[in-house]
Amino acid sequence: MNTDIKHKQDKQRFEINQDGMTAYISYVLNNHQINYNHTIVPDALGGQGMGTELVKYALAYARVNHLQVIPSCSFVAHLMQKHEVYQDLLASS
Repeated sequence: MNTDIKHKQDKQRFEINQDGMTAYISYVLNNHQINYNHTIVPDALGGQGMGTELVKYALAYARVNHLQVIPSCSFVAHLMQKHEVYQDLLASS
């Protein structure tokens, strides 16, 4: 699997391009909070772990940049709940 993830700040997303298709996780940055709102993986690229790799990369980005995460995307929320290591990144409500 190609895990060459690129940060496209102009599009506010992290993406992987493979076989002419793009998988991505989009965000909205506001002060010290980052809202991950959509994780999109084309059907033809599904089942390869791309969505998980994108989310892990995005969460690592949040950690390095001292951002609190708002997981509006259910895929992001599920991964954060499943792995305790990400709990400290959750934005307080």
